[in-house]
Amino acid sequence: MNLSVAFLLALIEGAVLGLVARRLLGVRLRLGWAEAVLSGIFGAAIGALLVSAVFGYTREHWFALVLASALGTVVVMIVVAYFTRQPQPTAAQMLTAGESARVEFKSTARCNLHTGQRDDKIELVVAKTVAAFANATGGDLLIGVDDAGSVLGLDEDLKFMKSPDLDRFELWLRDHLTKTLGTAASASVHVTFPVEDGRALCHLQVPPSSRPVFLLAGKGQPAQMWVRVGNSTRQLGIDEALSYAADRWGRRRLR
Repeated sequence: MNLSVAFLLALIEGAVLGLVARRLLGVRLRLGWAEAVLSGIFGAAIGALLVSAVFGYTREHWFALVLASALGTVVVMIVVAYFTRQPQPTAAQMLTAGESARVEFKSTARCNLHTGQRDDKIELVVAKTVAAFANATGGDLLIGVDDAGSVLGLDEDLKFMKSPDLDRFELWLRDHLTKTLGTAASASVHVTFPVEDGRALCHLQVPPSSRPVFLLAGKGQPAQMWVRVGNSTRQLGIDEALSYAADRWGRRRLR
């Protein structure tokens, strides 16, 4: 095989691997399609040049050239994925910055502050928010904080637990998310209880999902798809949900 052809194939291979990495890592990579392709080509070029520098420009080493380009692409994509990761903000930082496309505050998870009673609709809002983050680029939900960022704590919710402690609260929360979103979606959520202003909050860190997450609002009700649009949580109709899912995950993930 002509060396120039092998080098060209190596660059094409890098571009293809960049596309594959973008598809597999999705929003975790935090790169657009063009950036992913360029990163793949750059990695392939580095690998190919290293082989050429070691073995020289000979036709006998075309296979090593292509193999090294693949390894170079993988290394560059790993480096890019590492350096494009965003550091996880602390609860204090989120309170200071306020709500955004990736941060949502909820005063309570169970208690209606107007009536002082447990409210099924408020419980469902928590599941909707988690589903919306999972179906978008991920995000953070802080429970025990009002819309203005003032710390309220979890006391109003804890009074509905058999034992008013954080362990019991997390058990209830996990069970609630499992029933409404499914086991896989619930298991992916990381739950912690940071303390701010002397009061415990509940922090739900929601990663982007590799598959669509549907909300089961109740028996006999159809599954719902919720997504994060800007700093709001929006329900999609059937046509919108199908189009969004196909664009977001690809048709293969919908089978």
